[in-house]
Amino acid sequence: MPVLEIVGWAGSAVIVWSMMQQRILRLRVINLIGSSMQMVYNGILGIWPVFVLNVVLAAIQVVSIVRLLRTRHSEATYAVLPVDPDGAYLRHLLRLHDDDVHEFNPGFTGPAPGSEAYLVVRGEETVGYVLLHDAGDGVAQVDLDYVTERYRDFTPGEFVFRRSDVLRAAGYRTVRSAPGMRAPYYERIGFAPAGDRYELAL
Repeated sequence: MPVLEIVGWAGSAVIVWSMMQQRILRLRVINLIGSSMQMVYNGILGIWPVFVLNVVLAAIQVVSIVRLLRTRHSEATYAVLPVDPDGAYLRHLLRLHDDDVHEFNPGFTGPAPGSEAYLVVRGEETVGYVLLHDAGDGVAQVDLDYVTERYRDFTPGEFVFRRSDVLRAAGYRTVRSAPGMRAPYYERIGFAPAGDRYELAL
């Protein structure tokens, strides 16, 4: 099979693969790669309608990726909403994401007595939520820090810990992560390792 034909088939396969991704950033990056391969293939063959289509698709992905990366730490894009830890909406989210929650937070057994809960929202979409409780001495002990799969390439929990004043306003001076969390991201947002956990001074 000629190299050019391989590029064409591979580009099509990559585009199909991109549409199977749940993570929004990964989807757009993979789709950009596939569209670029299709641009090369159709440009060399002179199939201009398909070439132009892929130019447009690639441009859309570039703009979307830039926008996602530019707003990933933006307080104007993400908001933190305190909610009732025993409320119906949070219970719905915990049921909806139960398998995923326990995959990344195997020690989580449900909201602790006296716990606090915060949703991280992007527009109308809930992209993550944090449950924590007062461990005494100004320490906010995280019980659950969950991110929906679409936004797992980002760090929405940082808006609870670093980019809003909700914890400082509540009198906390330190945030301590839950033990045993799988694939923790805390060092990327300023936490320091502390045994089997991570801590952040507010």
